[in-house]
Amino acid sequence: MNKNLNPLNWTKKQQIIGGAVAIVLIGGVTTGIVNHANHQAKERKIEALKNKKIKLCKARAEKAKQLEKSNEADSKKLLDITEKTRTDKNIKLAEASILKVKNAEVKKAFDNQVVGIKNRVKLETEAKTAVSNYQKDAMNQDKYKTAQQAVNKLTSSYSKGLKDTLNKQLATFKKQADDATKAQQAKSASDSKTKVTNTNKEQSDSTGNTTNNSNNANTGTDSQSTVNNDVASGSNFYGGGSQNNYSQGGSNTFQNNTNSGSSNQGQGNSGQNNSNSNTGGNGSNTNNDGSNGGNSGQPTHTTKYLGWVSVDGVRRYSQTFNTLGEAQSYVDATVNSAEVINLGFEHSIRYGVEPA
Repeated sequence: MNKNLNPLNWTKKQQIIGGAVAIVLIGGVTTGIVNHANHQAKERKIEALKNKKIKLCKARAEKAKQLEKSNEADSKKLLDITEKTRTDKNIKLAEASILKVKNAEVKKAFDNQVVGIKNRVKLETEAKTAVSNYQKDAMNQDKYKTAQQAVNKLTSSYSKGLKDTLNKQLATFKKQADDATKAQQAKSASDSKTKVTNTNKEQSDSTGNTTNNSNNANTGTDSQSTVNNDVASGSNFYGGGSQNNYSQGGSNTFQNNTNSGSSNQGQGNSGQNNSNSNTGGNGSNTNNDGSNGGNSGQPTHTTKYLGWVSVDGVRRYSQTFNTLGEAQSYVDATVNSAEVINLGFEHSIRYGVEPA
């Protein structure tokens, strides 16, 4: 081994230098060790902070996720309620809940559902209004078609109950209108038949009167011929009456001469009765004028009309009138009243007019 490398062989100067170098080397090594330890400690601290931050972020993310699920669940629940009970209050609550939803895709789906609910409310309102308008004017076929079309637009499953109710109401109102039309047609036919019967009877009575007058005229002609034939024998006849024969004893006796006129049905006229009596040359004449009665035609019959409105098959409102128009006006006023309109949404309403 080289003697110069042995510290024991170093000179004092070399030893001092060597010691300094050794100190420097030891210090460098120590510093390196310390620095390395500090670096590792720092890294461990950074790692711990990083892990803590990660955990905190995860916790926040989980909390946000749970909150999002809760908001979505609340919105869905409110939308379900609004689907079944479509009020302005429920719609506003659902819209406020949807604002808390952060998921863009879910939020869009909820917003579309709200739009659908609003459109359905609009269609349901239009259908109710159309049916109510037809109920007020059930004879109007255009209003019936409009109501049918409005009801047919209710295609949502949530509107099925209302659609069934409105269809039943339409069927009821249509039947009532058809029944009223048939009753009117039957009455018109009956009135026409009665009018024709009365006209035929009047013509028959007129023909009978003409025949009777003709027969009376012929009787008068025959009697006049008898008078002419019997003058020579002193026996005279007048107008279908009788007169006793003339006697030669200076006195003339005439029995009553009675002429009966024709009886005209429908005019109430009875002919005059003429009575002539002549005794001992001084006769007396008596004329009994006939009496003219009033016209005796067919007995008149006044038809009354019953206007009625029923609730669930029970007639709750009814009144009798002298004319069809009055009965129809009563029914229209009753059906259009607020009370009956409100009943119509939960009960079966029927109405009509018929002869009392």
